[in-house]
Amino acid sequence: MNATASAANPAASTSSAKGGFEVKIGPPEALSGPVGGAPLFKRSLRKQYSGDMTGSAIGEMQMAGQPQIGEAAYTALESFVGELQGRKGSFALAHLGLMSAGKQDLRISVVPGSGLGELAGISGELILRIEAGVHFYELNYRLD
Repeated sequence: MNATASAANPAASTSSAKGGFEVKIGPPEALSGPVGGAPLFKRSLRKQYSGDMTGSAIGEMQMAGQPQIGEAAYTALESFVGELQGRKGSFALAHLGLMSAGKQDLRISVVPGSGLGELAGISGELILRIEAGVHFYELNYRLD
């Protein structure tokens, strides 16, 4: 546990949880859009987390653009249920991913007010890393 105080709550400390996860992404389903507009799609998400965060998550992703040529965006919400370093509960994660000109920008944040059980009051960000097709996470979080 890192003892870095939060500006909002000087007593809160920042912790880091690391591990991996398996993800199953459902097939793309077309979403309604304007005639002649950019196509929009959604895909279901199912994840199994291991390491400091153990449990499962279910969510949905929405996408636009042309990912096959590296020009696209996605948003997603997922709901995690399980344990985070021994604390049982749940919380939601919000994703915003952009890719353009060979660069990717991904932000995954804990949804404010979504923590339940022993994870009530959680805030933070999740960093995603993919190596040889294997997904890893680092969740930097605070519990108030």
